[in-house]
Amino acid sequence: MSSSDIFIGETIGTAILILLGGGVCAAVTLKASKARNAGWLAITFGWGFAVMTAVYISAPLSGAHLNPAVTVALAIKDGDWTNVPTYFAGQLLGAMIGATLVWVAYYGQFHAHLTDREIVGGPGAQATATKAVEAQEKGAGPVLGVFSTGPEIRNAIQNLATEIIGTIVLILAVLTEGLNDKGNGLGVIGGLITAFVVVSIGLSLGGPTGYAINPARDLGPRIVHALLPLPNKGGSDWSYAWIPVAGPLIGGAIAAGIYNVAFA
Repeated sequence: MSSSDIFIGETIGTAILILLGGGVCAAVTLKASKARNAGWLAITFGWGFAVMTAVYISAPLSGAHLNPAVTVALAIKDGDWTNVPTYFAGQLLGAMIGATLVWVAYYGQFHAHLTDREIVGGPGAQATATKAVEAQEKGAGPVLGVFSTGPEIRNAIQNLATEIIGTIVLILAVLTEGLNDKGNGLGVIGGLITAFVVVSIGLSLGGPTGYAINPARDLGPRIVHALLPLPNKGGSDWSYAWIPVAGPLIGGAIAAGIYNVAFA
């Protein structure tokens, strides 16, 4: 496959991934959304279906890495780093496009949520406002969770370990079950399997950090959150942002090492 195919495929696929994955977070979080308070099950299955859809769309062009941790793991497995920068560029751009499209799709809901005194504080605000203020003091604004992940308990070692462990599970599944016939990414059946793996990771390991398990998935939307003209949006929590980038990359490298020792 050509570099242009890789870049276009990863851009489109990652944009779809974030549009649908960030979209379910917006649907569950924002005021005036029909799905508000649908809960963690909705989020985990929404992200799983987002992975499946993005893989089906992008696999013919790029092999559907859609995740720098997958790209790094495949490069370690195969010893070929030639197209890694192209994959990374498409993934980050696609993640930013997808996050922007979530904002467009939920524009009215973002405005209603971020101008509500119960959410952002002000006279008459109740416990929700107190919680939002506490979150902002930690660097996370009241809608950052629509865009990026954050920990329930801030412990850098635990948070990093959680992201590493979750990514190892994901990457081992990709390497052992989800490679297409060219061996360069996910195929159709691999996409379905990986979608259910992502749901499983979310249900079992997503509680502590929100399971980024994908550096582009977290960093691209966090950049968009920082740039968008959202009223009362609060901070983008840059002090935490290194963990959902470093953790998945480390996890991907470890998984590739495990694969090369145990399965290759």
